[in-house]
Amino acid sequence: MIAHAIIFYFLSTITILSTIMVIASRNTVHSVFFLILDFVSAACLFIMLGAEFVGMILLIVYVGAVAVLFLFVVMMLEGNFEKIKQGFLQYLPIGFFIGIVIFLELIVVIGGWQYKSEFIGTSKIIYDANETNTEQLGKLIYTDFFLPFQISGLVLLVAMIGAILLTFRRRTNMKRQDMVKQSSRERVDSISSVDAEINKGVKVND
Repeated sequence: MIAHAIIFYFLSTITILSTIMVIASRNTVHSVFFLILDFVSAACLFIMLGAEFVGMILLIVYVGAVAVLFLFVVMMLEGNFEKIKQGFLQYLPIGFFIGIVIFLELIVVIGGWQYKSEFIGTSKIIYDANETNTEQLGKLIYTDFFLPFQISGLVLLVAMIGAILLTFRRRTNMKRQDMVKQSSRERVDSISSVDAEINKGVKVND
């Protein structure tokens, strides 16, 4: 009981502190680093509670895709890539620190895997040992929580459209192709007959 309580409070403390640092950090890159730490800590809590599928999905989707996408968005909004490249070394200490904390969390989760049954026993989650996490999660999502699941998909769609609008920049110094104008063009608008003067020739510079 004491061992799994220590593991729980250790991971929960890191999760809360990293969440606060995401908001408190003035540097956007540091905020993304702490967000990655927050996702990893929450995934470790899910894994220790017996929800391995949810924990691994959190790592793969949010840490592997969303957090990296946030970094790209930050770089695009900054716009000055030379400044980011020159300031690369200033991000190494905080990145190294977060990497060490994530490594310690992985050691704690691997070492505390033997206490997983105590985590599940003290929780109020209805757990059926005959079914896998994927089967139980699928039953909940597509039966009891079908409507919230669909609403969350719409929220993500709106967020994706908002991200596209934030990063979209219309350039005015470029020639664009107008398909409607090209298709509706008549022969009179594109070809003109000109009477050339005799013995005038053609100028090379024209």
